[in-house]
Amino acid sequence: MIVGTRPCAHRVARDALDFVGRLEKALSDDPYKVLGVAKDASQEDIQKAYRALAKKLHPDLNPGNKSSEEKFKEVSAAYDLVGDPEKRARYDRGEIDASGAERPQRGFYRDHAGAAAADRYASSEGFADIAGGDELFAELFRRGDRGNLRMRGGNAYYRLELDLLDAVNGSKQQVTLPDGSVLDVTIPAGTRDGQILRLRGKGLAGLNGGPPGDALIEIGVRPHRTFTRKDDDIHVELSLPLREAVLGGKVNVPTPDGSVTMTVPKWSNTGSVLRLKGKGVPRRDGSRGDEYVTLKVMLPAKPDAELERLITQWRGEQGDARKSMEA
Repeated sequence: MIVGTRPCAHRVARDALDFVGRLEKALSDDPYKVLGVAKDASQEDIQKAYRALAKKLHPDLNPGNKSSEEKFKEVSAAYDLVGDPEKRARYDRGEIDASGAERPQRGFYRDHAGAAAADRYASSEGFADIAGGDELFAELFRRGDRGNLRMRGGNAYYRLELDLLDAVNGSKQQVTLPDGSVLDVTIPAGTRDGQILRLRGKGLAGLNGGPPGDALIEIGVRPHRTFTRKDDDIHVELSLPLREAVLGGKVNVPTPDGSVTMTVPKWSNTGSVLRLKGKGVPRRDGSRGDEYVTLKVMLPAKPDAELERLITQWRGEQGDARKSMEA
């Protein structure tokens, strides 16, 4: 019946408006509220809040929990915005929205006053009659040319696992997308575990010709068999033959960007820590952290009769070094 046509179209339009409203809300969540910090919070407080939430909501710690996964994505996107001082400043000035997209300049009545009423409410999809007298619907269908609603696409979320040295030194990587295509990713030197990289315009397609969203890539760094990272410093344990521990000398030490020569002082003991200045993780300002080398004195792999004889004849320090451990 003809009578049923109008209410049906009305419901379709209401559903479309509801969808748009939910989508716009998802793109406009206040990143400060998402992270649970005040707008005047320091960058350090923002980082602490993000780390706490990331540890709580990380998908690896909540397998199969879709709610935690979605919240983790929201937290990651919020930190990508306000965790970067430059992006945060632009957001606070209103130049970009919570999704990182440029905000359009506000229009004024005089910009639209010359438009004919038919142009403002017409729609090539047959919804012109729905808007009659309803400003809410008029606003929905008059946006864009001939009623097309133009919106930015959503962000796409991916996770990329890296070797420690690829994260420390920087590298070129690829992410395989669900459709089989690949996304080229440049890993900046010094990238951290849990860091979010944003690739602008590599997300989901926009609506009706709107710009695409961004790709947000969470970095996971695998443990290394030799190196351990602590902030911007690298820590390594170096096995040292007894002869070099007693007499000292030059030894080769591995670092993230290659082996270097280090001088070991005489009478170096297990647990002694030596520093290689500037051999740690690269920083944004061009400086680097340090590498800390912990020595571990090693006896020969096979019994050595001559060494045993020397120790037997040795008249050096007497007593039990373990006495200092007694209560």
